[in-house]
Amino acid sequence: MMTTTLIARNISVIRDNNRIIDNVDVQLLPGEFVGLIGPNGAGKSSLLRVLAGLHKADEGQVTLGNNKHPDVLLQQLPDRERAQLLAYLPQQETPAWPLQVEHLVGLGRAPWHTPMGRKSERDAQAIERALQITDLTDFRHRIVTTLSGGELQRSLLARVFAGEPEIILADEPIAALDPYHQLHMMELLAEHAQQGAAVFAALHDLSLAARFCSRLVLIHHGKIVADGQPVNVLTTENLQQVYGISAYVECREDGVVIIPRKRVI
Repeated sequence: MMTTTLIARNISVIRDNNRIIDNVDVQLLPGEFVGLIGPNGAGKSSLLRVLAGLHKADEGQVTLGNNKHPDVLLQQLPDRERAQLLAYLPQQETPAWPLQVEHLVGLGRAPWHTPMGRKSERDAQAIERALQITDLTDFRHRIVTTLSGGELQRSLLARVFAGEPEIILADEPIAALDPYHQLHMMELLAEHAQQGAAVFAALHDLSLAARFCSRLVLIHHGKIVADGQPVNVLTTENLQQVYGISAYVECREDGVVIIPRKRVI
């Protein structure tokens, strides 16, 4: 049973005397699919990188808590153990080597065995499942440098799923995908959370974020403006204040429909 909780307290990131992230508190609990939303330059990527342990916050701290480690500082966890618990998908990634897709996906199992060790049966099963759920079984022998942007993104997502992390931090995971595969990937991320894991994903499609996420965190100028259920975050007032748009907002049983009308700033 997945029990890992991620908590960030009073996080600030300062660059050239500018607060890119300004005193942010956020938590991610097992079973949650949380969407991180906000305009370009709001601080979404910077926050995700701090939560992933890739950048150290200038102020504040990030902790992971589970049955084995109650509330331990993220930076104090051994790299391998942290990688077993937490996976990060960056906004843009270009493979450095012409690997086959199945080998790229297999890199997701790296935290679970020694560098020169053989893959276990569980490794093989996890890789196969990741290929299947992302519809990549027919691509397994393709060279990743020959893939389209959307196909590469699906391969990178499959690598994340292969690692079976308890927490997924994803920076715009559906940005390069067509509508069919956007829905597919959102369904997979939601299912991952429903199985007891947790997902925190930066998203620009507000309607899809409202449709699939159990909670939204709205960030602007490095500060959290709203944190709660989609219907309470995606208000006309918040959209105007943060995005500078007038929008039609309709709350329905299957989510919130948003149609931008015009710029107001």
